[in-house]
Amino acid sequence: MLRWLTLAVLWSTTCWAEQMYGNGGGWNFNTSPDYENDITGIRVSISVIGIFKSIQVRHGSSWSEALGVSGGNSQEFILWPGEHIIQVYGSHKIYLRYLFIYTDFGRWATFGKEDGQSFIVYPDQPGNVVTGLFGQYKLLGITGIGFNWGYPRVQVTTEAPQNQTKS
Repeated sequence: MLRWLTLAVLWSTTCWAEQMYGNGGGWNFNTSPDYENDITGIRVSISVIGIFKSIQVRHGSSWSEALGVSGGNSQEFILWPGEHIIQVYGSHKIYLRYLFIYTDFGRWATFGKEDGQSFIVYPDQPGNVVTGLFGQYKLLGITGIGFNWGYPRVQVTTEAPQNQTKS
């Protein structure tokens, strides 16, 4: 994590919203913004050779369609109520290979293996969070990814949920 934070501070070619990261090419995909719910989870499917095959986002309790191609092993990260994605670090070669998702609750998740050219993305407006994804894919997987930013629909809290026990 310290390495990631150091990169965030030192990265001199950081770009913000509406840019796609990766080589791109192929068919376009885009998650439609859900104007009633924030993103509540992310699911990624990765091939045995480390290529991102598809990605899904969850709004409320519903998952989007798989964006990309079928196959691969899936892993997911479910956000806590009121939690939002505020930074993304990743890497790509011809295809997307790695994502490190960081939240406003200080939690994080990694998908894939870091390999290739790196990128880091965060909003240019204070208080903005990831509200959607877009990108491109070819027959083997995702060739580029970008992030839509906006204000959360659910009020941001500064503390993670506490375990509650019944008395």
